[in-house]
Amino acid sequence: SPRDFLSGLFNMLVSMSDKELKRLSVLQEVCDRRITQSKASQLLQLSERQIRRLIQGYKAQGPAALAHAGRGQLSNSKLSEELRLQCLTLIAEQLYGFGPTLAHEKLTTVHGFDISVETLRCWMIAADLWIPRSKRLKRPYQPRYNRDCLGELIQIDGSYHDWFEGRAAQCCLLVYIDDATGKLQHLRFCEAETTFDYMLSTRSYIEQHGKPLAFYSDKHSVFRVNQSSKQETKITQFGCVLSRLNIDIIFANSPQAKGRVERANRTLQDRLIKEMRLEGIDTITQANAWLPFFIEQFNRKFAKVASNPKDLHRSITETPEELDDIFTWREPRKVSKSLTISYDKCIYILENIEQNQSLIGKYIEFLEYPDGTAAIEYQGRKINYSIFDKLSQLNQREVVENKRLGSVLAHIQQQHEELEQQNKRNRSQRMPSRRAQKTAIQQRNLNP
Repeated sequence: SPRDFLSGLFNMLVSMSDKELKRLSVLQEVCDRRITQSKASQLLQLSERQIRRLIQGYKAQGPAALAHAGRGQLSNSKLSEELRLQCLTLIAEQLYGFGPTLAHEKLTTVHGFDISVETLRCWMIAADLWIPRSKRLKRPYQPRYNRDCLGELIQIDGSYHDWFEGRAAQCCLLVYIDDATGKLQHLRFCEAETTFDYMLSTRSYIEQHGKPLAFYSDKHSVFRVNQSSKQETKITQFGCVLSRLNIDIIFANSPQAKGRVERANRTLQDRLIKEMRLEGIDTITQANAWLPFFIEQFNRKFAKVASNPKDLHRSITETPEELDDIFTWREPRKVSKSLTISYDKCIYILENIEQNQSLIGKYIEFLEYPDGTAAIEYQGRKINYSIFDKLSQLNQREVVENKRLGSVLAHIQQQHEELEQQNKRNRSQRMPSRRAQKTAIQQRNLNP
C-alpha cells in the first residue's frame, strides 16, 4: 500500500556528514567499475584494505554502513538525569541568582559534585536559571534635551590617543564642551589625566569664560572617591577646588549619558590629528599654543545656537592670589613638639616664633601648587618654614684611606640600590601625580 511504501522510504533515510557522503560517492564509483580500489584509497586517503572493508559493508547494508554507528545514540560520557536534577534543584533553592562559575564553585567545594562549569552553564540556560549575556535585554539609553543656556552645564572628559601619530608619545587631551551649544570651551594636551592637569585646565577655563553652574564628568578618580576604604573622605581634591569656587559637579553613570563630549572626542581624534599633521605640530607645547585657533575654527563649523541666549557663566570675584590658594592640593598635618610636620618623606621645620608655638598638637594644612611650589597655612595665615629632606641626606662615612675608597663607594652604591628596590628612597606612592608640576617647573626654569 502507499502507506507501507512511505514507511519503508522514511526507514531508509540516513543522516550522513559531508565526509561520509564523499565516501559514498567514491565507493559507488568503485562498484560501477569506473575507478579502481587503488584510486579510491588515494581519493579518500585510506588504505586499500580499508576500502575493501567499506565496499563489503556497503554492498551488504547499503549507505547505512558508511554512517557513524553512534549517530543518534546517547553519549557514553553523558551525565545521568538524576545528577542534573539534583544540581538544578540545589541552584533553584539555595544558590538562586548565582552565575554558572560561582554556582560551580559551590557545588564542587560544598556539595562535592564533579561536573564541568560549561556543562552546568548549559543546564542552567536550558532550565531558565541563567540568561547568557548575548540574549539579555540591552539597557535603553533614552535621549534628553540639551540645556537651555550657555554655561549651564559643561561636559568634561580626558581622551587618551596617539594624537601625534608617532611623532611624540601618546598623551591625553582634556576636553571642555558646552552642553547647550556644543561649543568647545577649552582644550589642553597633557601627559596624563591627573588632578593637577585638571586644576590648570579649569583655571584657564574660568579665567577665559567665567565660572559655569556645573561640570558633567564620568566617575574617574579625579572627580569621585571610588575606593570603599576612603569613603570617609567623600570628596576628591578636585571636588574641593570646585566647592571653593561654588561650582557643582555631576557624575554620569555611563558613557552614553555624556554623549556630547564622547562624540566630540571621536571627531577630534579624526580632524585634530590631521590638522596638526598639516601644521607640522609634534610636541605638546606647540599643540597647546595652537589649540585656540583650532577651537575657533571648530566652533565656527559645528557649534549651535542655544535655545536661550542668556550666558550663565559667573564672573570671577577672587583675586589671582586667592585663585592660587584655591587651585591647590591640600593635606592636613599635625604639628609635632619640635615644630615640624612631615609630608612626602620630607620634614618641614616651622619658624620658631611664639605665634607658631601655639600650633603644637594642632592640625595645619600643607598646600601643594600645580607649579611645584608649596606652602603651609593655618586659618588663612601663611607660615614660614625650612625643609629637611630625608632622601637628600647620605649616611656620614668615616674617613678612609685612598686604597680603600673604591670598595667603600661600591658598598655605598649597593646600599642605595637595595633601598631603591625596597622603595625606601622614593617619594610616597600615595602622593598626587606630579607630571603637570614637572612641566611647569621646566617652563619656569626656561623663563625665570
